Amino acid sequence: MNARNAIRRFYGLLGQPLYTRERILLALLVPLLLASFLLPLWRISMEAPQYPEGLSIDIYPHTIVGGHGGSDVAEINILNHYIGMHKIDRASLTDLGWLPFAIGALAVLTLRVAVIGNVRSLIDVAVITFYVCGFAFARFVYTLYTFGHELDSSAPIKVAGFTPALFGSKQIANFTTHSYPQPGAICVGLFALAVALLAVWHVIANRRRAKGTPEVVAEPTAAAVPSPA
Repeated sequence: MNARNAIRRFYGLLGQPLYTRERILLALLVPLLLASFLLPLWRISMEAPQYPEGLSIDIYPHTIVGGHGGSDVAEINILNHYIGMHKIDRASLTDLGWLPFAIGALAVLTLRVAVIGNVRSLIDVAVITFYVCGFAFARFVYTLYTFGHELDSSAPIKVAGFTPALFGSKQIANFTTHSYPQPGAICVGLFALAVALLAVWHVIANRRRAKGTPEVVAEPTAAAVPSPA
């Protein structure tokens, strides 16, 4: 019975409405998420003696932009051609096709929860956010792996399969590559963290409030009181 009552109380907490202050905070998080459309999520750069100024690619949710006015993408693709690596362009990065829609859907769901949601729907948004972020990051890792391992065997220069730097720096031949998150990824990460903290705080706050509320004992009705003999 204790376990059943605990489960019943927990589901009751999930149905509690959000506090007004937290609704406002949740709505204010949406611009932070939408800012990732305008900011790069990740930057991959490389340096070599023949490229003292370096080459770079910024990855946005919907496109890629090369450094030096966009010319770095073409230069990197020329270098990749010699080792048989796939061409880096918008078409080869298929995840950039669904990522903007996922971010937009998260923004709409968050606004809906801020207006009419309860604790349960807030937890749902937190779970969906971490799923989208985790799936997108896993796809990014997989893309880097395939780019470095699915090399054309007929390429002029033979190199062993490799995985480009995911986070940090890595030496590949005479190139030093760097890979780091950018402001767009930081905005998404802060959004995910804030939504998760709000969800956890609401569950804890409602649980404490429920424990502090004394149970009301029903008074016996007149029909239930035995009449004197």
